[in-house]
Amino acid sequence: MSLARRHQDRLLAATAASAPASGSGLAPSAATGAAPRAADRPLANHAAATTKLRLTHDLRRLKEIKSVVHKIAAKREMLPEYQAWVDGVLDAAAHATGRELAATGADEVLPTIMVWSIDVADWTRALTLAAVVIRFNVAMPSRYERDAPTLVLEEIAEAALKAQNASERFPLWVLEAVETLTDGIDMHDQPRAKLFKAIGAELTARAGDAEPDAARPMIEAALARLGSAQALDGRIGVKTVIKGLEKARAALPAPTNDTAGSTG
Repeated sequence: MSLARRHQDRLLAATAASAPASGSGLAPSAATGAAPRAADRPLANHAAATTKLRLTHDLRRLKEIKSVVHKIAAKREMLPEYQAWVDGVLDAAAHATGRELAATGADEVLPTIMVWSIDVADWTRALTLAAVVIRFNVAMPSRYERDAPTLVLEEIAEAALKAQNASERFPLWVLEAVETLTDGIDMHDQPRAKLFKAIGAELTARAGDAEPDAARPMIEAALARLGSAQALDGRIGVKTVIKGLEKARAALPAPTNDTAGSTG
């Protein structure tokens, strides 16, 4: 089993443990992970139809907003209305097949809510949804030009790079989770180079705050990621950072010997 699949399984397991089993807007059988029974299908179909109708209305509202900042603010207001339904789908996804998941209507709503969660920087929610979307190969709606793995990786990498360019820190665990989630998935080199650059930059910042012994492995890890970014995209713009890290590594004092002073 690949690292990506193991990470997806961990995210799904965590979601199944925390998501509510009832009151989700899904039929009871769907909320517990089983395929909808014949008696439950009308309720499940109604929930899916109602949620899709809400999404259609909200997308129309977003289309009328010109400002990106205002669009994000609107999405932040809209997202809580989908939370219960999405929690039910996530709970079902911990046990369902791809066909059963599609029957809930997740094939249209789930990837959209995933993107909105990225837009509002709800990283935990975004990664949980991304794990389901990627595992079940849920297609992105036609309004999105990229497939799900590429979109998730590139959008989060660009958010990190934007923050770093403004001298702000970005959660390293988010970047590493994206790396694991998309490991082994074929995509263009440039998006993955952005992710490696973002991880390298975050490790570089952490190394600058650390004591020499702790900084050394961070510098090594940063050099590895930045080197991978450079190999994937020669225009990614990491050469200067690499040179600076190499100088910083050379200037580090020799590792301390914890056994110094021992009488033997």
